Amino acid sequence: MKEQIIDFLHGLESILRNKFHQYNHKLPFIISIILALIIVVVGINVFVELTNTLNSNLISKYDAAITKYVISFRSPNLNNILQFITNLGDLYGYIVVTTICSLLFYFKFKNWRYVVQLVFVIIVSGLSNLALKEVINRARPTAEHLVSVQTLSYPSGHAMSATAFYGFLIYLCYFLKINKWLKGSLIFLCSFLIVSIGISRIYLGVHFPSDIAGGIIAGTIWLMFCVLILNIIDLFRREEERKI
Repeated sequence: MKEQIIDFLHGLESILRNKFHQYNHKLPFIISIILALIIVVVGINVFVELTNTLNSNLISKYDAAITKYVISFRSPNLNNILQFITNLGDLYGYIVVTTICSLLFYFKFKNWRYVVQLVFVIIVSGLSNLALKEVINRARPTAEHLVSVQTLSYPSGHAMSATAFYGFLIYLCYFLKINKWLKGSLIFLCSFLIVSIGISRIYLGVHFPSDIAGGIIAGTIWLMFCVLILNIIDLFRREEERKI
């Protein structure tokens, strides 16, 4: 992605140099960030508009059928497993995982920026999820809840945050200089967690399947936005260091 961003910035720079006599080298970066914000706002608006179909009979039919199938597997042992998995997509789970990743990034890979970026991604995702829930205002399923919940239903905060957080870890894995089998295993583990956390929310009776789908879509939008913004900031920092 960095190559595409660099090409875009160079093209924007040449346009601005031709149009303005007083050129500021920060301008392409500022414009790029503004464009990224516009794109994500438009994307979220489209996402909200698409959710108007949530009350359709077809969506309700699929939600009911999938939920019935998933909760049919309930058992005491599986309850404990799925509750543990869902906790990996909760606040305390992210604190533990972020702490472990932070220690590895800082002491093993000597890169504290990954720590800051990871925290940035989860905070942005969490805050945007709360805003989306308030806008859409969908109630929780009436099925028996195996865990306590206090917020609204759509989109799933667990699915959205897991997609953004573990998706960003997948993105970071591509840049880590580690054994390819270990890298592949980490990518598989993060992918598995995204899917299993979503399924756990249906199993525990606190989300409709469409909540999970919406959370994954919204999480992907925010993941792409964060990756874009962080790349632009990193390129700007390098440009500033080069000019010193």
